Amino acid sequence: MRSLHCEAILFDLDGVLVDSTPCVARVWASWAREHQLDPGYVVHVAHGQRTIETVRTVAPHLDAQRETNRMEQMELDDTEGLRLLPGAKEILASLPLHRYTIVTSGTRRLATKRLQVAGLPVPARMITADDVTRGKPDPEPYLAGARFLGCVPSQCVVFEDAPSGIRSAKAAGMAAVAVLTTYEATELAEADAITASLQDVRVQVLPSGGFALEM
Repeated sequence: MRSLHCEAILFDLDGVLVDSTPCVARVWASWAREHQLDPGYVVHVAHGQRTIETVRTVAPHLDAQRETNRMEQMELDDTEGLRLLPGAKEILASLPLHRYTIVTSGTRRLATKRLQVAGLPVPARMITADDVTRGKPDPEPYLAGARFLGCVPSQCVVFEDAPSGIRSAKAAGMAAVAVLTTYEATELAEADAITASLQDVRVQVLPSGGFALEM
């Protein structure tokens, strides 16, 4: 059993708190076929990073901002199969509101919609694609999350499901826990710990106000 101590927790959204894989796969596969791209490759690349960065990676010849705007609307319209992941509601309920937030590669509108559909609380402040100029794997998103919570990066723990998110957290100087919902453990080897589900994570609130996490 692995134990980590921290003052604040930063959660990725898709693949950590909610399972949006069916929606993401449908939307990106449809878009890929429209542009004569390999759907499997595009879907794999899309997980864990901002839409605009995925477009720039797989289709640099296209107008990235225009395609990003189209994709956001397609993702907002498609919530079929979206579900709450095991343990997500319980772990959020166990944490003080000022000691956690969500750091997602999606936009604020998309994150809000998915949280509402899944029945999870929408934080008063999230770090989304709208708040950064460089998305994951750059450290900017998680550094912004730490600043919002008023914690130094080294006292933060991140829960992520994608290699780009793990790299972002580590580059920000944070401990990272990989959740095995989207990628194989071999692709998440840079994480400090790996768990099958948030359901397997035990949170103890310490007298200091920090947390001890066991998984």
